[in-house]
Amino acid sequence: MSAPTQSPTTRSLDTRAIVAPRAARRRRGDAKIALLFIAPAALGFLAFYLVPSLRGIWFSFTDQNLIGAGKFVGVENYTRMVADPLFWNSLGVTVEYVVINIGVQTVLAVGIAVLMHRLTRSAVIRGIILLPYLVANVVVALVWFWMMDYSTGIINVFLDALGGDRMAFFGSEALAIPTIALINVWRYVGYTALLVFAGLQTIPTQLYEAAALDGASEVRMFRSITLPLLRPVLALVLVITVVGSFQIFDTVAVTTEGGPINSTRVIYYYIYQQAFEKFHLGYASAMSVFLLVVLAVVAYFQLKIMRANSSDLA
Repeated sequence: MSAPTQSPTTRSLDTRAIVAPRAARRRRGDAKIALLFIAPAALGFLAFYLVPSLRGIWFSFTDQNLIGAGKFVGVENYTRMVADPLFWNSLGVTVEYVVINIGVQTVLAVGIAVLMHRLTRSAVIRGIILLPYLVANVVVALVWFWMMDYSTGIINVFLDALGGDRMAFFGSEALAIPTIALINVWRYVGYTALLVFAGLQTIPTQLYEAAALDGASEVRMFRSITLPLLRPVLALVLVITVVGSFQIFDTVAVTTEGGPINSTRVIYYYIYQQAFEKFHLGYASAMSVFLLVVLAVVAYFQLKIMRANSSDLA
């Protein structure tokens, strides 16, 4: 007697019955390996971000200091914050810094990125542009602080030699924040430009070639092709730079220390003073929680307004 033959459907079901468990085991193995690689970052996030954030939220409802345990005081710290003129002044100073820093930095970064994309993609040039970002922020701040010194700074010596007036870049209420903002523009613009440049790499070159054949100028191609297709990347870059700008601290700490007359006392520096100079850790935590909420709301609306989850390339 001949052996019974299996129909194609039966053979297919048998194959699936064998392959499916193997695939499931492979997926479980891949998941374990993925968790192993994620574990160090997850533990770091848990230990240095999540737990301190939760403790900070709790401290904001207490009169905690650096000496002893604090007592629960409810919303007293938040009430004090609302009535504190120095808090609102520091918030206004921070917003002024962010507007100058982000406005100038974004325009320059997009311009540099477009020039690199359209004219040259040399890795050497990209490395040169990134160099300021690789220098420690404190070092950058101190070097510019010495260069802009009213008496001996090379910039004021140069202005004097040209017959101009010396300028108190860090000693003037009107000039201090713009000076600090432009120093940080100089440091971060290369990094921001490379982020934008990476986004430009995703735009098909055929679009530029077709536009050139139609007689479009570089300005028209930038306005009609580059900016619309770069929108999701710009949204991400703006969120990163805005959040980073609100965290300005070290440049102020090593140059003006909040002066002259509170004109550079940014919110981070004021939180530091309350926590580690006056030991009002509960009050400092309340301001930190407020800043966390503000940045979350700002980031959310930035992403919504710029439609970061959609692309015109789709």
